[in-house]
This record gives sequence, structure tokens and C-alpha cells, in this order.
Amino acid sequence: MIRSLVGYATFALVAVFAIKVAFKLLGLAVGLFWTLMWLAFVGFVFYLILRLVSPSAADRVQEMIKGKPAA
Repeated sequence: MIRSLVGYATFALVAVFAIKVAFKLLGLAVGLFWTLMWLAFVGFVFYLILRLVSPSAADRVQEMIKGKPAA
């Protein structure tokens, strides 16, 4: 009986540790995703303002990012 209790207790400790690690990794992934989304939004706003102020400069930025269009 003691052996069974020790086995269940060990399993519970391992399970709690695994759940903590899984949620930390999930939190890291979600945090990275939202950071990337925020940076993409800031870049979009910057590009939009540049497009309104100087369309030719925005065209050069777009060409630099995407490359020259095919002939």
C-alpha cells in the first residue's frame, strides 16, 4: 500500500512538473506571437505613413523588401 501511494505521489509530482513546463512553453510561444504581431503592426503603420507622405520612397522600400518585379 505504501508502495502504491509513493508511486501515485511520484506520478503526481512528475505530472505537475510537466504541466508547468508545458504552460510555460505555451506562454512563451503566445508571447512571441504577440510581439511579432505588434512589430508587424508598427511596421505597417510606418509604411502607411510613408506611403501617404512620400509614395516614391514607399515604392523603394517595397522594392527593397520584395525584390524587383519579374519582367
